[in-house]
Amino acid sequence: MLHAGENIIKYSAQVWILCPYNVTQGEIPDNNNLPVSVFVCVCVCFIGIVHENVKMGSDGESDQASGTSSDEVQSPVRVRMRNNHHRRISNEDINKRLSLPADIRLPEGYLEKFAMNSPPFDKPMSRRLRRASLSEIGFGKLETYIKLDKLGEGTYATVFKGRSKLTDNLVALKEIRLEHEEGAPCTAIREVSLLKDLKHANIVTLHDIIHTDKCLTLVFEYLEKDLKQYMDDCGSIMSVHNVKIFLFQLLRGLAYCHRRKVLHRDLKPQNLLINEKGELKLADFGLARAKSVPTKTYSNEVVTLWYRPPDVLLGSTEYSTPIDMWGVGCIFYEMITGRPLFPGSTVEDELHLIFRILGTPTEETWPGITTSEEFKTYNFPRYHAEPLVNHAPRIDNDGHDLLSMLLQVKNIADALRHSYFRSLGEQVQTLADTASIFSVKGIQLQRDPGKRSSVYPESSKQKPHYR
Repeated sequence: MLHAGENIIKYSAQVWILCPYNVTQGEIPDNNNLPVSVFVCVCVCFIGIVHENVKMGSDGESDQASGTSSDEVQSPVRVRMRNNHHRRISNEDINKRLSLPADIRLPEGYLEKFAMNSPPFDKPMSRRLRRASLSEIGFGKLETYIKLDKLGEGTYATVFKGRSKLTDNLVALKEIRLEHEEGAPCTAIREVSLLKDLKHANIVTLHDIIHTDKCLTLVFEYLEKDLKQYMDDCGSIMSVHNVKIFLFQLLRGLAYCHRRKVLHRDLKPQNLLINEKGELKLADFGLARAKSVPTKTYSNEVVTLWYRPPDVLLGSTEYSTPIDMWGVGCIFYEMITGRPLFPGSTVEDELHLIFRILGTPTEETWPGITTSEEFKTYNFPRYHAEPLVNHAPRIDNDGHDLLSMLLQVKNIADALRHSYFRSLGEQVQTLADTASIFSVKGIQLQRDPGKRSSVYPESSKQKPHYR
């Protein structure tokens, strides 16, 4: 995790790798490293798919090799020639075939090479040829990107703002240092392994991956700020309407993860990125886990303290989607009030704050809690639950009901269809996964009532602070 300055921009990954560990079943220990040779091998193997444009659907390309048994990346000019002169290839054809962004700049003569070497468009394209084609364009090469400002630095990685020469768009370059003695950090393995299929409007996109001897560079879409910075920019007084739009996007992206049995495990405002359109995207999946079985044993050292549910604070290592739902509830409250709900300084202090507002649990409200050794150790006073309206008066009855639901870890699908979101209209409930909520007519952010205008035009020109 990056810690430099005031806030951190964190980026997730959407790339598939192969590994001798079953990472999607949680076999990588939380505090272990993997050998660099394993990390490098698995990342390079599938470099050809990481740049995919999430706004374009799959083109049905085959994973089967063709033409040769070798899986090495070769220039398309060395691949077996095919006579495709009857089919005139356009930039749009290439973009569709390789899932490229529409504004990409193809090298001179590339269309002719691709037409000569690519199979007919009604036939699948091998992964080997796909990788060769992408390499010819410039993917997987450091020289394709211009490094600009440093955004943050941590134990294993440094994030830079950059620019792609292929599209002239801003990107975020996350450089992960590969220590040959210690191996690759397991958080990096998770970040580039768990989420290969997560292509969603509310999940940050990985465009490219570049390997050198000393580091692995992940190239992400660039977003201007995180939710913490957004709240700071508007004086911690957000428009209630904007809170609703951000919360819906957060739940929408998270529901997509949960449907694919992925837990984020580190939800907090700093890990939610926002672009100039107001699109909110989940980021930093370094602590994410695949959830094959709800009772899977994991580490309890996950989730920043303020957003950690009480069962995890009490040492539980058996958890499921509720760990993320609790975090959403805490973030919802923070957006509405401008302050964290449970800002504890220690585990005991955090539990004390939770029980003081929600009530000290009993055997009736939490079966088995009275036999918990951790719980008995703290000897908490018997607090009675307080009405949440006393703490968050700015939201209506529907909002209070939804907040209570989130803190009681109810189903995320029910949360998305809660009456609190009725004012957004029914169309937001049927959006395609890659469609933005702002594609719905009438959905737009309002001016926040805080010190500055809601985002953008002035505050976005300032260099953000990171920690």
